[in-house]
Amino acid sequence: MRRASRKRSTLASRAIAASAALILGGGGLVAVNVYASAGEGWSGPDSGQTGQIENTGQQMSTIDCPEVANDLTEVPDSVRQEVDQELAALDSQITDAYKQFADSWKQIAQDPNYAENAILQPLEDKRLASTDRIATAIDREGERPQGLESLSACTLRADDNGGAGEDGQVDGGQDGDGQVDGGQEDGNQGDGDQNDGQDGGQDGDQGDGQGDGQGDGQGDGQNNGNGGQAGNGPAADDFVDIQSVQPNVQQPRNQGGASRGTFTTDCGRNENGKFNPDNVIVAPGVSNGAHHMHDYVGNQANDAFASDDDLARGNTTCRNQGDKSTYYWPVLRLQNGQNENDANADGGGKDSNVGEIQTPSEVSLKFVGSPVSKVTAMPRFLRIITGDAKAFTNGDANANASWSCTGFEDRQLKDKYPICPEGSQVVRTFNFQSCWDGQNTDSANHRTHVAFADENGSCPNGFRAIPQLVQRIVYDVPPGPGFAVDSFPEQLHKAGTDHGDFINVFNSRLMQKVVSCVNDGRQCT
Repeated sequence: MRRASRKRSTLASRAIAASAALILGGGGLVAVNVYASAGEGWSGPDSGQTGQIENTGQQMSTIDCPEVANDLTEVPDSVRQEVDQELAALDSQITDAYKQFADSWKQIAQDPNYAENAILQPLEDKRLASTDRIATAIDREGERPQGLESLSACTLRADDNGGAGEDGQVDGGQDGDGQVDGGQEDGNQGDGDQNDGQDGGQDGDQGDGQGDGQGDGQGDGQNNGNGGQAGNGPAADDFVDIQSVQPNVQQPRNQGGASRGTFTTDCGRNENGKFNPDNVIVAPGVSNGAHHMHDYVGNQANDAFASDDDLARGNTTCRNQGDKSTYYWPVLRLQNGQNENDANADGGGKDSNVGEIQTPSEVSLKFVGSPVSKVTAMPRFLRIITGDAKAFTNGDANANASWSCTGFEDRQLKDKYPICPEGSQVVRTFNFQSCWDGQNTDSANHRTHVAFADENGSCPNGFRAIPQLVQRIVYDVPPGPGFAVDSFPEQLHKAGTDHGDFINVFNSRLMQKVVSCVNDGRQCT
């Protein structure tokens, strides 16, 4: 099911193509990734290189900053909100730097040092101030963390797809009346190849030339590196035909004492359209703390400012009203040339997330047991994040994305989107951490209070097994590339950045039912 949308203005699309051509016309100074949304937001290149900008086939289009939160192992409760707000500020600083790249394309083209001096160095200064405030806050109540200042500097890197056409320049900034292809503006109708770098985020206005060029339904903007997110990824090689993948799913063998039951909670598919770009776990008290839009099912009180008491009092979409838990994940957007109604909003177009938000055709929320032991109850307000929204720049240490297609779920992809055959639907699966430290409902980096079981199903020392949330989300989207999950701008909408969030707000009676069903081997709802 698709939501209401609106197209980008022809004037904006035309300006984007012209801007790219002007940059390359001055001797090919930079390789660019062009982006805009509904005529506003990003509208120029976001490329460069630390210290210099070179005429090279490798496109420097990603701001790569160390993840400060991963180095915080102890944050006193009394300063946690202050620290979380500074961590959210670090994300906002990167997003602002991306927009500055877009706004400064003329200066970057004229001065090879502009990106370093005017963008990266001020970004480092802001990050240094934030890391110092974090260290100072923690120092007031505990032991000052060491070395945070070394995490302030950011670099520019190429995305792993190059982000450009075969000649390493601009490919696919078409609006129908002029196409930038391989660094050339081909005139009134482009080069005639609608599949060559067509921007799935643009509308390719029918009145100005070739029309929307396969964007409607196929979202063919993945070709040649431009990507359906209007030059901000994903690219063609972020997709793989699921039929070419060998079965790769292996389950631990159940042992004596295993908990084989399940509990399924039905909380709908977000039919009522609850979205926001907040993340109350990672950035409490910060509007647009996620810089991408989330789908929510379950608790309807969830936003950046929701306290545990707010969640306890909130309404829920879950059929069993004893489950007021909140379940959320980045929306999936179709790249067919249609913009969503958040094209000019935080979390949407302002953060380089464009396209029609897709309502899942199916959402399954199931709690399962351990193959080696019984499970114990989750504490109320336990927070779990699975996956890493910044896996593209952080690496895959915390990545936990899993993509497949209906009929092929014995084949799971971790860092690619699936191309499903006709009649098959796209599936996202989140297997949450199933081990808890027995003490904390959260931790400084929002990770270390929970853990994954090992390959045999056993929890680490000091951890106990809890019911494992398995979240399965299905989408009926057109076959082929042409969709992407929302992401932070610098993550380029890579499949491996997919992630899910959960806050347990089961009442005690229902949680005990979950535990009993799982431990007794029953299938309950």
